[in-house]
Amino acid sequence: MDSLQPSSIQIFANTTTLHGIRHVFVYGPVTIRRLLWTLAFVGSLGLLLVESSDRVAFYFSYQHVTKVDEVVANSLVFPAVTICNLNEFRFSRLTTNDLYHAGELLSLLDVNLQIPNPHLADPAVLATLQEKANFKQYKPKVFSMQEFLARVGHDLKDMMLYCKFRGQECSHKDFKTVSMNTLLFSSLGMSPRCCRTRTALEVTGQAVWVQCGETVAARLWRGRGGAGGSLLS
Repeated sequence: MDSLQPSSIQIFANTTTLHGIRHVFVYGPVTIRRLLWTLAFVGSLGLLLVESSDRVAFYFSYQHVTKVDEVVANSLVFPAVTICNLNEFRFSRLTTNDLYHAGELLSLLDVNLQIPNPHLADPAVLATLQEKANFKQYKPKVFSMQEFLARVGHDLKDMMLYCKFRGQECSHKDFKTVSMNTLLFSSLGMSPRCCRTRTALEVTGQAVWVQCGETVAARLWRGRGGAGGSLLS
């Protein structure tokens, strides 16, 4: 009676959707039809393996490194410090003449030199802006964009809180501006004068603490805050 019960492989073959396998593992004796289905199934499976063998070999030949070594360097290359500040200009340094010539450029005034959407501004900032934007009986002066950027832009001297270089304290005088993009991104490099026994860019440790200026954005309608800083150690 037990021999009449189908085996597990026969049950699987008759319930699976794999094409052809149910004709191989059938109930009853071996027949020519069963042998032909077996040859067809094995041949198809072998052809599939041959066609995909190169892809399998390519997968296992993928070069990768799993070993990670930690090496302590005697000296480090000091990178350029990039300070990103969302406040391009310091609001407190703006003058009436700046607003007269560049107020629209700064999005603080409209084309008619009027404050747009004053109800959206902070009351304290709005009061200061209204005072500086009072052009009644005002005689405009000569405006220089270069002088404007140098005066209203951020100064590293005001932003640097702490600096340590090779175990010695340093200041803003030990840095020089490498590049500047409208005072929004400033890249700073170490000045050679602070290095005596080594090259200007080789250090054993560095730490710079920077605060990025005011908390009131020059672009009044973009909100308050938006200053970023950098901490290297």
